Amino acid sequence: MVRRVVVLLLAFVAVHVTVGILGYQQPNEPMGDVYLVYEPWSRCALFGGIDVTSCTRSDMWEWPGITEKWIYPQLAFLPMTFAWLFAWAVGYTPAWAITVSLFNLVAFVILVGRGRSRGRVLAAWFWLAAILLVGPVGLYRIDGITVPLAILGSIWLVRRPFLASVLLSIAVWMKVWLAAILAAGFVAVRRRLALIWGAVAVSLATIIPVVALGGAPYVFGFVGDQTSRGIQMEAPVGGLYMFLASFYVPGSEVYYDGGVLTFQVSGPGSDIVIAVMTPLMLLVMAAVAVIGAQKMWRGATFLRVFPPLSLALVTAFIALNKVGSPQYYVWLFAPVVLGLMLDRRRWYGFAVMTLAICGLTQWVYPLVYDGLMATHPAPFPVILLELRNLLALVLMVWAIVRVVRVSTGRVPHPASLRDWVLGRRPVPARVAAK
Repeated sequence: MVRRVVVLLLAFVAVHVTVGILGYQQPNEPMGDVYLVYEPWSRCALFGGIDVTSCTRSDMWEWPGITEKWIYPQLAFLPMTFAWLFAWAVGYTPAWAITVSLFNLVAFVILVGRGRSRGRVLAAWFWLAAILLVGPVGLYRIDGITVPLAILGSIWLVRRPFLASVLLSIAVWMKVWLAAILAAGFVAVRRRLALIWGAVAVSLATIIPVVALGGAPYVFGFVGDQTSRGIQMEAPVGGLYMFLASFYVPGSEVYYDGGVLTFQVSGPGSDIVIAVMTPLMLLVMAAVAVIGAQKMWRGATFLRVFPPLSLALVTAFIALNKVGSPQYYVWLFAPVVLGLMLDRRRWYGFAVMTLAICGLTQWVYPLVYDGLMATHPAPFPVILLELRNLLALVLMVWAIVRVVRVSTGRVPHPASLRDWVLGRRPVPARVAAK
């Protein structure tokens, strides 16, 4: 068992060092967000009297999310500032890679434990393979910080629901996608009240200081910013427009939006698609959550419901989103890791498909990304991109089908919705009759 753990830890170091170096060697600067965005934001915000946009001296203290609108929730600044603990010695970009690696290491060690569980060991190997296949974008983005928090939160949902909720809620206030896992937990865990209190505690601990510092108008600024965005070229919904732009169809093109620092795509009817996609995404996610709740209501177990439900909600967040950055695919890691850990035989297919998606993601970005950034992108990179997006859609449908097909027990319904929310066991009819 000890040898197995040692081998896994050596593989962990090798994978993270390899991916960290690839960030400097691959084209299109996959670590660019770190030194172009995270470092200036955190450097300027840490020192009052500096303008965060130009990093020049200013008479006003400015901090995105507090003194101005920001694309991220406020707690995203925590890892950005934490990286400065190492930046003095190695520079900010390597310090960021070290920060993400340390977060991963904590979750990895807890996941593997003593190496006795085959499911946990397999999940650990899957995670390492996924990190290697998705490439530097998974290490040099804020999303990489949230993955270990999502894994730990998922592992502790049943035994430590309050702590799990705190971890997941902290991550939600860094990147909103964790709300999908938190919602799946609320559906599948009996001690739902503990999840609610954890989320409330973290939210209050975040909102109150922001409001006290004068940031009340910007507390939820990231929500409006995301919903008002156009169609990002990597998003599955943009697939048709990418092909139209690739073949020079009039009115279809790729363009750079300097406001959100990303490439977007436009074409016939794109304004309608932009308006429809967010409500559609939320509707599908709500419908899947209701199906999961019905399964739990009818006596299904956490083991059967939570892993596929969390994967279904996360993939819906990706596949039906009009924003589709390559780092979003690291979101798949947590549901698949938990699925392999709890029920590896039923999750081999999900794991293989996720690894294929990760490999295609790195192939697209950063390796052939040059071919996508033109007004009329090259056909081959577009084909690779849309193949990856198609697999994401298939994974979403597969996960939803798995949720729908979850078998239920013969446990009678709870007496009321309140009892269900509080996690109280229903009273059998024969006992109630007495």
